[in-house]
Parts: sequence; C-alpha cells; structure tokens
Amino acid sequence: MRTWRCWSIIRHMGEASFRSRRPGLESAITTTRETVMRIDEMIAAVQQELGVEVDGKAGPQTWGAIYERLVKKEIDGQKPCDALALVDSRSEKVIATLLPEVRPIARMLVQKASAAGIAIKIISGLRTYEEQNALYAQGRSAPGNIVTNARGGYSNHNFGIAFDVGVFEGNRYLPDSPKYKAVGALGVDLGLEWGGSWKTIVDQPHFQLRPTWAAGITEKQMLAELRSRHDSGQPVFA
Repeated sequence: MRTWRCWSIIRHMGEASFRSRRPGLESAITTTRETVMRIDEMIAAVQQELGVEVDGKAGPQTWGAIYERLVKKEIDGQKPCDALALVDSRSEKVIATLLPEVRPIARMLVQKASAAGIAIKIISGLRTYEEQNALYAQGRSAPGNIVTNARGGYSNHNFGIAFDVGVFEGNRYLPDSPKYKAVGALGVDLGLEWGGSWKTIVDQPHFQLRPTWAAGITEKQMLAELRSRHDSGQPVFA
C-alpha cells in the first residue's frame, strides 16, 4: 500500500480531535472533503489523536503508535516503536551510543535507504567532550587535516542526538556520492535535520534530532541549553 493511500485510510482517526485542539488548522482539515489535505497536516492530525509528538513527520514513533492502535499493543513484549529490526553490526555499535529517542530513527533511516536501493551504515555517533576536542585539534595543534570547527560541547554529537552515515557499494565506502542527497531527503521525511541543507558548512553525512523544546531557536541557543543540561544532568528530551 502506498504511503499516501495509507494516510488517507487512517486520517479519520484524528480529524475531529485535532480540529478542536488546533483551531489554526481547522480550515485546512475542514476542506479535505472538498479539495485536498497537505500530507504534513494529515500526519499532524493523526499524531495529535494518537498522543505522540506533533511535527507532521511520520517517524518510528508515529508508525509505532499507529501499529499499536490498529494491530496490536506489543511485539515480543516491546512497544512497536521500540521493536524495529536491528540493522548491520557496525551501525548497531554506533546506534547504541545515541539517546534512546534517536536510536529507532537511525535504524529506520538505514532500512528506508535499503528499500530505496541505497546501502548506508551509521559510522559516527556520540562523542565525549574530550573526543571532540581531540578531533578539533586535528589539523591545528595535532597532525592531520581539519575536520571540524566545533570544540567539545559545541557539537550535537556530544549529546547523543546526532549521527553520521556512510554510503557503501559492497564493502567500499563512498565519501562522496549523489546518493547522500537521496538519503538526506529520507532523513528529513523522518523528522531529522540534515547537514546537507545547512547554509554555511554543508555536511551531507550528518543527521540530528532536534528536541521539541528547541523548535524555533537558533543552533547556538540550542547548543547552549544542551551544555547546560549536560552539566546539570538534566535529560535532553525532557
């Protein structure tokens, strides 16, 4: 079943509830029977009804909640959004370093890329401040080429919300490939931010999951809050 047809089938689950709680989108929802509904509005309406984060992006949390509502509550004792099949061992080793909220989305990106005929692996995840500082020193006070402009505490990798992918053909890693743009589009569709869309330093292998509280603030402001939460022990996604 195509994704659009699937959303057409389930959209009735959230229209009435979403209309009453999000009046700003009432006109868009009301006109669905007369014209059409944007896919992000349709997804947002379903998310509101399901009680998951409303962002208009159909990631594993949304699909897991739909599966739980329509099919069954658990898969082998786990919530559906936590029961995604594992991917390759190299990726899983890196995924294990990410925050729990990010892990299923990283797995889903690998799976969606594979379904599109693109082999990717998650090749970089969490870095400590010390590891980030060592990477920053490369090409400056240490041998090698400059690979980052971020010191420890100034990279989203330091907080478990960011990861890098690599495109592969067989066992051969492709540092440059047009396939990164295709993977970027898949990641954005899952609700990730993609480094390939940045205006200053373009980083096509990079993906990150912005917390809800960081919506509408700058990257600099988000990183400052992440450092504060890191130092105080406060959860990133609380």
